[in-house]
Amino acid sequence: MGCAPSIHTSDNRAASHRVDEDAPGPAPRSSQRWSTASGLAERQPRDGGAAKVSLADIQFGPMRFHQDQLQVLLVFTKEDNQCNGFYRACEKAGFKCTVIKEVQAVLACFQDKVHDIIIIDHRHPQQLDAEALCRSIRSSKLSENTVIVGVVCRMDKEEVSVMPFLTAGFSRRYIENPNIMACYNELLQLAFGEVRSQLKLRACNSVFTALEKSQEAIEITSEDHIIQYANPAFETTMGYQSSELIGKELAQVPINEKKGDLLDAINSCITIGKEWQGVYYTQKKNGENIQQNVKIIPVIGQGGKIRHYVSIIRVCNGNNKVETITECIQTDSQTDNQTGKHKDRRKNSLEVKAVSSKTNEVCNQRRHSSLARIHSMMIEAPITKVINIINAAQENSPVPVTEALNRVLEILRTTELYSPQFNAEDDPHATDLVGGLMSDGLRRFSGNEYVLTTRNLQSSSSNVSIPLCLHDISPRITLAMENDQLWDFDIFELEAATQKRPLIYLGLKTFARFGICEFLQCSEATLRSWFQLIEANYHPCNPYHNSTHAADVLHATAYFLSRDKIKETLDRIDEVAALIAAAIHDVDHPGRTNSFLCNSGSELAVLYNDTAVLESHHAALAFQLTLENDKCNIFKSMERNDYRTLRQSVIDMVLATEMTRHFEHVNKFINSINKPVVVQDDEEASKSQESIDSMLKTPENRALIKRMMIKCSDVSNPCRPLDHCIEWAARISEEYFSQTDEEKQLDLPVVMPVFDRNTCSIPKAQISFIDFFITDMFDAWDAFVDLPDLMQHLDDNFKYWKGLDEKKLRSLRPPPE
Repeated sequence: MGCAPSIHTSDNRAASHRVDEDAPGPAPRSSQRWSTASGLAERQPRDGGAAKVSLADIQFGPMRFHQDQLQVLLVFTKEDNQCNGFYRACEKAGFKCTVIKEVQAVLACFQDKVHDIIIIDHRHPQQLDAEALCRSIRSSKLSENTVIVGVVCRMDKEEVSVMPFLTAGFSRRYIENPNIMACYNELLQLAFGEVRSQLKLRACNSVFTALEKSQEAIEITSEDHIIQYANPAFETTMGYQSSELIGKELAQVPINEKKGDLLDAINSCITIGKEWQGVYYTQKKNGENIQQNVKIIPVIGQGGKIRHYVSIIRVCNGNNKVETITECIQTDSQTDNQTGKHKDRRKNSLEVKAVSSKTNEVCNQRRHSSLARIHSMMIEAPITKVINIINAAQENSPVPVTEALNRVLEILRTTELYSPQFNAEDDPHATDLVGGLMSDGLRRFSGNEYVLTTRNLQSSSSNVSIPLCLHDISPRITLAMENDQLWDFDIFELEAATQKRPLIYLGLKTFARFGICEFLQCSEATLRSWFQLIEANYHPCNPYHNSTHAADVLHATAYFLSRDKIKETLDRIDEVAALIAAAIHDVDHPGRTNSFLCNSGSELAVLYNDTAVLESHHAALAFQLTLENDKCNIFKSMERNDYRTLRQSVIDMVLATEMTRHFEHVNKFINSINKPVVVQDDEEASKSQESIDSMLKTPENRALIKRMMIKCSDVSNPCRPLDHCIEWAARISEEYFSQTDEEKQLDLPVVMPVFDRNTCSIPKAQISFIDFFITDMFDAWDAFVDLPDLMQHLDDNFKYWKGLDEKKLRSLRPPPE
């Protein structure tokens, strides 16, 4: 367990020679108890000199590895200030200090007390051969965990090499300085540095002794699953010698093919800092299959990284047949009941022949069923519980069921549980859309291809004048907003009438209809200034992600908020948050996807760690712009708690527009909102409307509804009237075409290759987008809100794109007759 000593030099030249006022000065000669006969003097702390420092409470994991005071041995052939300095420092630190003047007595004294620190005077070679003494101490096995320090003279000439110290066995070199605080600081550094490490190593000897004698099979692997240690019980259980296991990967050891699944389960647990416990089959060296109950514990090392896995394995053998033994963990008062309830083993499991009475007695003290083991486990993530339940169900299942459950486990252990799985060859448009909209942009990289560009993504605020009061706006704008409460509202007419500033006009009218100023307690002038500021930070040069798109999303959100089901479910603050989130959800959008920003190394991607880059920026910038200008701060009159609730809701909704979690949001909505509502609606009067409303109005479910609402608003283009749908398709296609052009120009990975303006089929792209992103989501939304007009538009538009594709057309519209 020992290691080569490392030399550290402590240069105390800068230390003050003024003794600390609290530190005792040099002891008067009469108080120093030296034994001239033996050369030994054990010095205890004086009365009143309470220990300032002690390692007695240092823990090694759950183990207290040093119970007594630290032992220090001073080897000085004559009494001087340096010796007194270290003695006083030991007294100040509360360490036991033994002083030796006779060199012949050093080794015997050390073997008697086994000191933690030995300080040897190396300044007078003619009186004391310090290096020879150090080698003599190191020759003793007892010195394996001892730190040895040599006190050397202060050098006036060039620094000498420390190699002689290393060769002799010294751990550290101390340049003479009798100042008590210098000596005290040196001892502290030793105590909490080298000594602490050596004490841990000393404790390891005891720990490994316990492992060697343990009756449980224990295996320790590295972070790469390479075997580092196997105790004798493991060798006996598996039939291997340690030499056949150590240094090999698990795959090289002839064990059951389910080991790969086991490692997947381990990884799924350790990512959330949990241990894994379960049952699997493995094969001994002689080919015999055995069933094991295994607990695998990740061990966190330096830097918070997993360095080892400790596996604790239990088997119960009888006539070469195996029964599972699960460790009994007393977690609550139900344990005893469970033990009694599950005493009987299942009869259709592995055939178990008679075993010895002693073995039966041990086995009966433990829980033998999967259910009991699961109940005894600590709280874990739901997916981990599901995996463990399925693992347990495999124990006694027929082969076809076991194989089917294996396929289930393969699916459950993926990190993309909500993402659809499809063949890229079947639909390259869908592949590119999913890859381009749902990846972080780095997935296509190979090697060091990360490119940094200086593209400025922050648009400058234009000097747009604050619009007039809505009562005084031009007739054309008034007419353009006349049908703003209808789904077929023409946002493009408003865009033209307002000279590409539709957000401020539609926003003021919509916010007035919902009484937002009253809720926020802000003036209409403040709201007008806020809308001006937000719209000025949208990029009018973007074909799609501009303020017209923001106004369109705001219109859709307001339309959904007006539906009866939504009005019955959401609170007032939810409505306000939804409208604000819709207005700001794409502010300062650069007209490029998250994948592009990550691949190009943009400042935003670096700032947000390539995660939800744009969505994080939209939310953060909107609040930054709002709060930094008092004239635009629509939140300044809100109560703190209301503001925090509103802010969190707005941020949550804006982040929900990020596409990487699209399928997660949709599936959670279906499972938490749609299915319970359908079940309760179908049941008899025993389930009242009040219970349904109560279920929907929980904070968690309201959050799901708001996320779904802004997501549907954000991509509602395929559900708009056909002319509007075609216009939006043209705009988004042009934006993707422009990105592809720039990616090729900058030699970046092309994240959506099908959006090449020379080869792209817009109908195919729209069909794929509707198939993979729109249909299921709007089916679920319609089932909850009831939107027959939208679903009819969606059906008509899909047929339109399908018709163009069947004619092999790639354009937005068919050619003239």
